[in-house]
Amino acid sequence: MSERTPPLHGVHEARGATFTDFGGWQMPVEFDSIREEHAAVREAVGAFDVSHMGELEVSGPDATTLMNRLTTNDAAALDPGDSQYAAITDEEGVMLDDTVVYRLPDGVEAGSATASLSDLVVETDGDLDATSGDPAYLLVPNAGHDEEAAERWVDYRDEHDLDAAVANATDEWAMFAVQGPEAVDAMEGPLGDGTSASGEAVTDLSKFRATLATIADVTSWTARTGYTGEDGFEVMCPAGDAEAVWSAFDVQPCGLGARDTLRMEMGFLLSGQDFDPDEEPRTPYEAGIGFVVDLDTEFVGRDALAAERDAGGPDETFTGVKLLERGVPRSGYAVTDGDLTRIGHLTSGTMSPTLGEPIGLGYLREEHAEPGTEVSVVVRGDEKRAEVVAPPFLDR
Repeated sequence: MSERTPPLHGVHEARGATFTDFGGWQMPVEFDSIREEHAAVREAVGAFDVSHMGELEVSGPDATTLMNRLTTNDAAALDPGDSQYAAITDEEGVMLDDTVVYRLPDGVEAGSATASLSDLVVETDGDLDATSGDPAYLLVPNAGHDEEAAERWVDYRDEHDLDAAVANATDEWAMFAVQGPEAVDAMEGPLGDGTSASGEAVTDLSKFRATLATIADVTSWTARTGYTGEDGFEVMCPAGDAEAVWSAFDVQPCGLGARDTLRMEMGFLLSGQDFDPDEEPRTPYEAGIGFVVDLDTEFVGRDALAAERDAGGPDETFTGVKLLERGVPRSGYAVTDGDLTRIGHLTSGTMSPTLGEPIGLGYLREEHAEPGTEVSVVVRGDEKRAEVVAPPFLDR
């Protein structure tokens, strides 16, 4: 796979960012320091370039059916402007990826969504409910998963003769996340009068709602979503307008290093690390996101997950641990009962910048996963005392 770069790679390089490979993308890992950027998001506000995330556009008469067959949640429950968290599973119920699904305004055509959204602002004054036509969706796979997701959607559509258009539009979009307790204030300047194209106050959006908004004179799909545990927004705009939109936010730029420590403090999953179909095969129930599984829909993997639920649930579950002595937990470290008996392992770990304590995430056998249970983490051959903590580690 050739290395990919976000539209603003040169802008970030000029700002002094250091880069890392992530999912086949060269992305900023930090601009100043991970600790400084982490603190900005927890205490004030920061902005992330997350243009490495995929964008798959799906539209047509059978678009809702296609989405419901290939994601675990119920896309039919979404109105235009709604979004939902979901998993993508194989026939065995194993997670291939996790994702956010947005219901776009009806009539937006896959393959030209960025242009269609701009047209809708003019044609309907931005009123998402005033549009007409076939349903349309924007699926956001994780970095490096866009091509396989597009292939999966196209193959299933063709096999089942569904009438839906599917387009991998990752290169057509830029995506930024403005996160932190002062995110509303940070949005107000770039938004001008603070309203969407329809006159709705963008900063009044509820969680998991999205709307059309003009930011720095650019029509952008703006959502009250994020991956940090703080209040915030995610802004998706045409890639060619990325610099204008990014530059409109006068806040601390943040890299993937801080994004990782922030999500670990909240106990959020990282695709390819906390679950992976090859290296760490897990079902949504094991991964602690059973709430995204709607067994009333006929998605791929539904029967396997129904059987797991009916059997009493998984044998292992995703949870957190906090070390009670010095050491830093890392991915792959064994968790024991304190007497050298392995009861699980970690998939993520760090020294929490907010708490100043070593924390980890991973899978433990159910009988050892009760919060407060004393366990040990094997750090460089030594059993370090720890206790089980149900994420999030922070009260958010």
